[in-house]
Amino acid sequence: MIRSMTAFGRATSADTSNGKNITVELKSVNNRYLDCTVKISRMYSFLEDRVRQYVQQKGISRGKLDVYVGVEVVENVGMTVDIDRALAKSYIDALYTLRDEFGLKDDISVMSVAQNRDIFNITKPDEDAERDWLTIQPVLDEAIAAFIRVREAEGERLKADILEKLEKIESLTAKIKEYSEDDIAAYKTKFETRLKTILADNAVELNPNMVLTECAIYADRVAIDEELVRLGCHFTAMREIFTSNEPVGRKLDFLMQEMNRETNTIGSKASNVEIAAIVVEIKSELEKIREQIQNIE
Repeated sequence: MIRSMTAFGRATSADTSNGKNITVELKSVNNRYLDCTVKISRMYSFLEDRVRQYVQQKGISRGKLDVYVGVEVVENVGMTVDIDRALAKSYIDALYTLRDEFGLKDDISVMSVAQNRDIFNITKPDEDAERDWLTIQPVLDEAIAAFIRVREAEGERLKADILEKLEKIESLTAKIKEYSEDDIAAYKTKFETRLKTILADNAVELNPNMVLTECAIYADRVAIDEELVRLGCHFTAMREIFTSNEPVGRKLDFLMQEMNRETNTIGSKASNVEIAAIVVEIKSELEKIREQIQNIE
């Protein structure tokens, strides 16, 4: 299955047993390798590496990937808050002293006292990395599944577009072959006519072997059979690659380099205006395919 490197996936879950709302988002853009950045709530930061490794295990191998794991605590299950009464009394007495000695406005209130966080004793349940991971994992799985579905759907669109362009290139190379064969035949006629004219002016008879030799040299110089055969092999290879279940972006990128090389060679050998024009058109289509391949994992 061909996958795009550009995608987005999101999943949410409310864990009533732990009193938490969990949100996981994955988004990615093109990148040569996998560059995974994990942003996770501070209280779960110890799971950052585990999330990164888990994402890779799910078969995501390329792209600049951002993973966000948000945990909203809606109910502090197992968390208690007690008051250090002795400290609170000392703090309040100090405020009264400050008020009386300096003649300050008496605005001492619960909120002003509560600003001193030291008077509160907060008891949290013991950290359990495995329990916390099991809380996040199902939501992460759902987000990854959504993310991969988007990648695969976009990948299929890219594949269809590339294969359509490939068919166009194949039809263009078929025209090149026709023009090449006609070009050699036309050169023989043109060369023979010109040579006859020159020799007639000098009362010299035409040597058929000379014509054949010159045409053979010309045919060898402009021969593009090998390049066309290799291009045909590359077309077949590309279709075979598209049937793979593994990441194929790098293979396709290499194949495009080879196709461009063969096309450039044909262009350098061509002395026919029609062939030169077709080569330009093929290179244009190859560039469009190359741009699309940059999006494939």
